[in-house]
Amino acid sequence: MKPKTWADLVRSFEEGWPPRQTITITDLLAEARAADWDFTNWCYASGYDTSDPEARRMFECLLAYAKREGRAGLN
Repeated sequence: MKPKTWADLVRSFEEGWPPRQTITITDLLAEARAADWDFTNWCYASGYDTSDPEARRMFECLLAYAKREGRAGLN
């Protein structure tokens, strides 16, 4: 058996990174609702970076979707 090189270790690490976990829109909506529709709290709970514009757009889309569906749970 050939000994592993540093390059082999890096390559094997990258193959499984980032971990792929499926999440549904229902899960994302539930997280946003649980965070009281607060972007910063949602990012913390979901693992997104608050400085990421894509995360902000996703959150705004989730909010618009939930409002349209009447499931936002907003007062």
